[in-house]
Amino acid sequence: MSARFRTGLVVGKFCPLHRGHEYVLNHARARCEEVVVISYTRPELAGCEPERREAWLAACCPWARRLVVTPERLRAWWGATGGPVELPENSEPDDVHRQFVGRLCLEVLRCEVDAVFTSEAYGEGFAAELTRLFPSRRSGHAPPVVHVAVDPARAAVPVSGEALRRDPHGLRHFLSPAVYASFVRRVALLGGESTGKSTLALALAERLGTVAVPEYGRERWQARGGRLVYEDLLEIAREHVAREEAAALRAVRFLICDTTPLTTLFYSRHLFGRAEPELERLAQRAYDPVVLCAADFPFVQDGTRSEETLRDLQQSWYRAELVRRGVAHTEVRGGVEERIDTLHKAGVLS
Repeated sequence: MSARFRTGLVVGKFCPLHRGHEYVLNHARARCEEVVVISYTRPELAGCEPERREAWLAACCPWARRLVVTPERLRAWWGATGGPVELPENSEPDDVHRQFVGRLCLEVLRCEVDAVFTSEAYGEGFAAELTRLFPSRRSGHAPPVVHVAVDPARAAVPVSGEALRRDPHGLRHFLSPAVYASFVRRVALLGGESTGKSTLALALAERLGTVAVPEYGRERWQARGGRLVYEDLLEIAREHVAREEAAALRAVRFLICDTTPLTTLFYSRHLFGRAEPELERLAQRAYDPVVLCAADFPFVQDGTRSEETLRDLQQSWYRAELVRRGVAHTEVRGGVEERIDTLHKAGVLS
């Protein structure tokens, strides 16, 4: 039977967190009572920011004790005690990183580990340096830190973080849905009532081989019999965002969003003259690209819409608000095919 350990350690950039990392993490979980995961990188790598790495680790190994290190956190931990307040560069010698991780274990996590799990050749030296740094190991009161090599040939999951950063879509089968969702571009379709957003959303989803998120506000409006109260607006925005996040787990490259919380903010201000602070924050949610559907065909009253004058008011508000917020957007006109062709020519769907 394989040896069991009380505390195991896995260290990595996790840029991005991929199936190979998960293979190591799950191997450590199977052999340890507790798993400590430390993530840091300098420089930061685009698309793999600390907040994303925290979310990926929380989704893929919620059972682990996780530490994502940033310069700001280092200053908070060590700024007043003389400890290091700069992350070591990725290119610095192995001993610099080993000593840095050892201090994190002792002074931030307040623990010693019994084993380190890696797929790298540096694992043996890493374990030896931790043995030298940890007081109970150095004094002989506890056994040396063990290195556990997990698939060093990378036969089980033949991929690298560098390859995934170059082509996350082509290699998405090496990413869990929770991780790949971060690389899916959210396409926002905005426009007043009866500007063809829903039709365009479905057409784009089919053309791009992905999924669309319908407008939840209309669904809520119908469920309420056409009478919304102030509290409904924040709930609409929350639910729409939740549905976007759920749909992103099934999307490929793009997620088509029929309206955004910015639409809900308009209705809250228009109907009630105010909006909840949380709704104001949700309306700042970033999308790429943002598409404004023109009101260039006759208004269609389907029984759920206000008057055409509201559509004109909405269009003016969207244009002004997008400019005020500094949000780049592409305006599309004409039929569905013409609109899709405009987006392709603008290069926003490449």
